[in-house]
Amino acid sequence: MNNIFKINIKAAFAFYIILDTLFVGMGMGVPFFCILFGFPVGWYLAKRLTLFERNLSDILSDILKYAFFTSVFTFVLMLIIWGPASTLLLNPTANFVNFGMPLILFDPKISFMGWIILMIFISPFLQLLMTIFASYMALWRLSKKENMLK
Repeated sequence: MNNIFKINIKAAFAFYIILDTLFVGMGMGVPFFCILFGFPVGWYLAKRLTLFERNLSDILSDILKYAFFTSVFTFVLMLIIWGPASTLLLNPTANFVNFGMPLILFDPKISFMGWIILMIFISPFLQLLMTIFASYMALWRLSKKENMLK
């Protein structure tokens, strides 16, 4: 089981890219599964970075760096998927009602703007938060295990 934590970092990111793209497709452009995928990614990062004796501040900075990279990839995917749809905002005759997103802000154009902001900006940020949260949870669990062994 520990062999999965010792694979090359580039191979791990390639595997992440494949899975993240698959999860975007499963959500049909809505990165709900990508946000949830942040939890096992964060857990993996914490376990991988604590295999060797390192300073805690180095581990935490690496977790933040890798979580940022994963979030940036999801951000790029969301730009590719939802960026062209945002050009509808420039079209004065665009029909936002039949676009298929929820009209939670009572005005179709404002709801569309909110949807685009949610998909492109907020969802990758939520994935970043989920990854960091899971990493810190894993570090907390690992520290409890080490304390019990002593």
